[in-house]
Amino acid sequence: MERILIIEDEEKIARFIELELKYEGYEVEKAFNGRDGLELARTQPFDLILLDIMLPKLNGIEVLRRIRQFSDLPIILLTARDAVVDKVTGLDGGADDYITKPFAIEELLARIRVALRKRENSNMSESSSELGLGPLHLEPLKREVHIYDTLVHLTKREFDLLHYLLENKNIVLSRQTILEQIWGYDFSGGTNAVDVYIRYLRAKIEEPFGLKIIYTVRGVGYVIKDE
Repeated sequence: MERILIIEDEEKIARFIELELKYEGYEVEKAFNGRDGLELARTQPFDLILLDIMLPKLNGIEVLRRIRQFSDLPIILLTARDAVVDKVTGLDGGADDYITKPFAIEELLARIRVALRKRENSNMSESSSELGLGPLHLEPLKREVHIYDTLVHLTKREFDLLHYLLENKNIVLSRQTILEQIWGYDFSGGTNAVDVYIRYLRAKIEEPFGLKIIYTVRGVGYVIKDE
């Protein structure tokens, strides 16, 4: 189920959009100011963000700028302002689309579908490309990992975990985020499962080859670094 974050200070509008999105089968979270919305975007996994420009505490353009420092999620701006300069500022700042209030919900839903479809197509293209780091090479289509030309045998879960970490190279991923992306939102085993599989990976891709690839960020999670 795709997850959408609504960052909108007008609670009635946010609630209306939430109900429509849930009716369409999306999972929804809401924030009513820029700071709370930015924190949710930073700490939870989403597939798309609906972002109002006129927000308290932190305006939408600044929220957009900060999100783009760590995420390329599709972002659709919602605003009552229709000046060209606002559209240009938002799009130049990294927004994927722009819709002016008042809008027909059918149009918003269509724009959401287009943005999600573009992201899915992009992910499919990227996911088929070989990923690498130093002597390590991962081939998604073959589901193979080679280190110094040696084939390393990984289980499905180990491969998926390594693939996800490599796709997000240099980005610190929390245990909860990793758990939800690799094990699924309904997994009830706890984040300790992530630590266990990180140990499995290290035993297979680091220790036998004298490499340091996966780094622990104390109190947060894990990251694969270029260094």
